[in-house]
Amino acid sequence: MSRRRGAGAVLAVVVATPLAAGVAYAARSAPNTPDTPAASVAIGTAEVTHSTLTERVQVSGVLGYAGSYVVDHQGAPGVLTAAPDVGKTIGRGGVLYRVANAPVRLLLGPVPAYRDFRYGMSDGPDVRQLEQNLVAMGFDPYHRITVDRHFGAATAAAIRRWEASWGRPAYQRTGRLTQGEIVFLPAPLRVSQLEIRVGGTVAPGTTVLTGTSTSRAVIAQLDTAQRGTVHTGDQVEVTLPDADPIQGRVIAVGQVATASSDGAGNDPQQPTNPDTATVPLTIAVRLPSGFGLDQAPVTVDITARTRDDVLLIPIAALLARPGGGYQVRLAGGAAVRVEPGSFDESTGQVEVVSGLTAGQTVEVPAS
Repeated sequence: MSRRRGAGAVLAVVVATPLAAGVAYAARSAPNTPDTPAASVAIGTAEVTHSTLTERVQVSGVLGYAGSYVVDHQGAPGVLTAAPDVGKTIGRGGVLYRVANAPVRLLLGPVPAYRDFRYGMSDGPDVRQLEQNLVAMGFDPYHRITVDRHFGAATAAAIRRWEASWGRPAYQRTGRLTQGEIVFLPAPLRVSQLEIRVGGTVAPGTTVLTGTSTSRAVIAQLDTAQRGTVHTGDQVEVTLPDADPIQGRVIAVGQVATASSDGAGNDPQQPTNPDTATVPLTIAVRLPSGFGLDQAPVTVDITARTRDDVLLIPIAALLARPGGGYQVRLAGGAAVRVEPGSFDESTGQVEVVSGLTAGQTVEVPAS
């Protein structure tokens, strides 16, 4: 397992802590000179044991919202006459914006609107999606719609009922929808940015606004070296500012890595540093009642792997070995070279791959 520290992400099983502790602890055995008084360090002991090692990944993140959606205009060109405020939530059937005072409404579904809806159109998954929305909004009170890929008379009747709910007079109710009248998105939209000011001109394909879902989530950057240790569905613990830790679940691990440059700024001539490459990590959370902070910094602890019957010693027992590597001092004074494996800073334990056997006793700084 890599122990590199990435930008915004830290593997909780790191080597820096034992090295620092070992160097300080090793000072007690350094040879004394007549001019240097001996350092006094209290020594304790710990037994080498077989136990369970939990490997954890710790990342820093920001509390926000899951998903990222772009709303493009697909209707006739015109002037943007109304748009929602940033932060407003728009649900199924709600008005996203208006062009020349004509509303564009939101429906839910993964298939984007790519054609007009009318009686006699060919079958397709977009028809099923439309019918699901009409039923969910209550415009099929007599249960005559069969939710399928076919646009039937019951579908047209439901659209006319929806039109009536807008206040459209009977003679203007067509039972049809043009592509530009609706936008399909996978979830209700929380508006994060307006791309066109009210009064500006929009054309087909113009991005009008962007947003997210309404589901709270932590967005973090995970070191690419740690990507293989984190999976969708992993349970995590999230530490919030001024609140007790809460549970979360990984819902997405990014596929595309980004790397920062070694130099300051965004100079494209600067080389990228692969050690700082990260992928986005999205974690679903349920916030405690009354917690209303947005963009709050959080810390996420992810249990990457649990291993049973591992030979363990306290991290504090490790000493820096002259020439490189690590050693421990057995109770009685003998120094033994050891090869450490994974570290668990949450319990202060380190795996010993070689050099020791269960039941031996090693020296540690007294607590």
